[in-house]
Amino acid sequence: MFLDKNAPIASAWNTWSDRPGEFTFLPLGVRLAPVLYSGKAEHATTIRAPDEIRFGHHGLAGERVEFETRFAETRLAFTYEKPDPFTLRGEWAVREAGEWGLRHWVTLCLSAEGGSAVQYDARTGIAVVEVDFRFVALAASDLPVLGTGHESVTALVEDFDRNGYFDKSTRASVAPLIALRFNLEMTPRLRFAAAVADSRDLAIAHAQAALAKEMGQAPALHTGRHAGALDALRDVIGWNTVYDPLNRRPVTAASRIWGLGDAVWFNDQCFAGLMAGLIDPALGRHNFEVAMTSATPQGNIACLVNPKDAWVDRTQAPHGSFMAWMIYQRSGDRAFLADVFEPLARNQLWWRNHRDPDGRGLVSCGTSDWGDGMYRGTAFGARNETGMDNSPTHDEARYDPETRTLSLLDVGLNSALALDAEMLARIAAELGQTKDATSFAVLAETTRALIRTELWDDTRGLFANRQRDGGFVRSVSPTSFFPLLCGAADGAQVERLLAHLADPDMFGGPLPLPNVSRDDPAYAEQIYWRGRIWPNVNYLVWQALRRSQCHAQASELAERSYALFEQSWTERRWCGENYGAETGEIDDMPGNDPFYTWGAMLPLMAVGEIMDINPWDGWELVNDGQPVHLGPLASPAGPVSVEVADSWLILRASGGALLFATDYQGRLAHVCVEDAVVSVTFAQGSTTPVTFRLGREASARLVLARLGDQEIEAWLEDGCAVAEFASVEAGARLDWHLAPARYSWPRPGPAEPARAPAPEAVRVRSWRPPAR
Repeated sequence: MFLDKNAPIASAWNTWSDRPGEFTFLPLGVRLAPVLYSGKAEHATTIRAPDEIRFGHHGLAGERVEFETRFAETRLAFTYEKPDPFTLRGEWAVREAGEWGLRHWVTLCLSAEGGSAVQYDARTGIAVVEVDFRFVALAASDLPVLGTGHESVTALVEDFDRNGYFDKSTRASVAPLIALRFNLEMTPRLRFAAAVADSRDLAIAHAQAALAKEMGQAPALHTGRHAGALDALRDVIGWNTVYDPLNRRPVTAASRIWGLGDAVWFNDQCFAGLMAGLIDPALGRHNFEVAMTSATPQGNIACLVNPKDAWVDRTQAPHGSFMAWMIYQRSGDRAFLADVFEPLARNQLWWRNHRDPDGRGLVSCGTSDWGDGMYRGTAFGARNETGMDNSPTHDEARYDPETRTLSLLDVGLNSALALDAEMLARIAAELGQTKDATSFAVLAETTRALIRTELWDDTRGLFANRQRDGGFVRSVSPTSFFPLLCGAADGAQVERLLAHLADPDMFGGPLPLPNVSRDDPAYAEQIYWRGRIWPNVNYLVWQALRRSQCHAQASELAERSYALFEQSWTERRWCGENYGAETGEIDDMPGNDPFYTWGAMLPLMAVGEIMDINPWDGWELVNDGQPVHLGPLASPAGPVSVEVADSWLILRASGGALLFATDYQGRLAHVCVEDAVVSVTFAQGSTTPVTFRLGREASARLVLARLGDQEIEAWLEDGCAVAEFASVEAGARLDWHLAPARYSWPRPGPAEPARAPAPEAVRVRSWRPPAR
């Protein structure tokens, strides 16, 4: 049942159901659903995805939603927005007519969970339903041709299909569902509104008032360099965030098209948490916590849980702690870390105890002897733990029914395990659990050393899967680069790996990264993990390159990955589960979902090339001189926007206040904007002069500024403290030390009179520009 009285009011109206054009006010279970009928097709539709809809803008709270629908060659544009949490207004407009509008109908349906009676007034054209002493009214800018009554949306579709577009037999003033019928000849454009209030008259008045206002244009989140990447991420997360009525919770599903709102894959859900957190930290944390509900009594986090099955006998590669740490870096929510640490820690130790049959410190995939999951106790079930079910890198694996593991040591899996242990050490340290922090740090380093020595194939110059009792397997995938992600590769190994990344016979080429090398016989199959491109893998390799300070290669991978994404996104608004490595298409092979959540990890990389927050370099901002506007998006300093204009990098708070600006071109790492300090590290050196401008609020509290160990002088310009350097060295750190906010005082500006000195508790330097 789509009813949740605990739904946050800001997102109460949203596209919660599996019908993408339908809005539900979740606290009351009231639904507003469009139904289309074509006389030419002699059929009605509730707007089915993906064939009948082109997904547009979708705010995460449903604050603005846009889509186009094409049905029987008629194309309509729908727009919804919420002027306040209790009011929803919308409109449709014909973009292309496929038949005479008199025979193409758009019907607005109002109903409520539990069958509460909806009342319709034919004189005003208004429908009202009462639920729990609260009223919801639906009004339109034109009177409907007919108001008809039905038991459900399904019954309305059946009525259209049976009786056609011109039938009055179901006219009604009271019914479980009232359908307001309009045709496109009389109303090629229509505004409508639904409002919630505590009296019938108020609900009607609010709905009618909403009709009087025109809807504006939604501002873009991302323009300039990699334009539209953050908007795309928002729209994919927004459309795939649905309500799971079985578990009574909102969730960002792996795919709404596949109807996966009640299915939880461990890693999919963790990735959804990371991406949602860029715009809505609360939704990001919630998505991650949904993943943690799949933790089992045995210690692992189940690979998949859905209403029909639970794969508790296996898990997936442990990327959870990596995602959790980055969510924390962005949100600063220590309570979140405390909530997720135990299941993540238990999952790490479960791998060590159940997937290392000869005790050598490296693990294999497996399937344990518990639960009743499909494929339990089979080689295929064991392969599920890699997340790459039919990858040729496991074609040579043998399944041992006694140990219940495959014979291969998987390089991607062990790299994920080492990184997971490293991130758990960080989480434990942050929570003050020093013993656990030390223990997990030792596990991480031990695993890294084993990967570096035992999974390195020196003959080929790459990391690869190998038999526990023998040599390396032939097939390799981008997981060969995952040892860079966990810090296992030494400098010489990194250099040799980069050659494979660029080699067009391996992983190079215009479309990155095929999930098996291009010279492998399996590559030609282009079936699922046998040769196709997977967004989650590209993202992990991108982070691996960044950790290894291979920023040029990482930027190139991000740029080409985003170009691959745009190939299907720009025209079709498709976001692929995977992509053809030869064509870049999503639907060149059957069985691939065209609107899959982790597909948004491709634009996530493009966003990260401008602003990223990661374990290696903390909060990063990049100024390459190209114009850009990005945001608002979440940061350790709250919602911020990033701009590059006239070669200046500008960071602003959500209200527009300047935090800082600089003409430094390069990458700023370990950015910190806190009450007591504003700090940046210049990741690359600069031999040209660098100017740094501090925002007014921080400048009013400035006590001391340092570049490295040297105290620096600054001066005021329009209330902002400014410092200039003839050059900066790579790795140099700039710190602006601030007094607490309660000690803020005004400073003299160029045209301002001198004011009283600062309190004695705060030492203030004199201000003067440096000699020019």
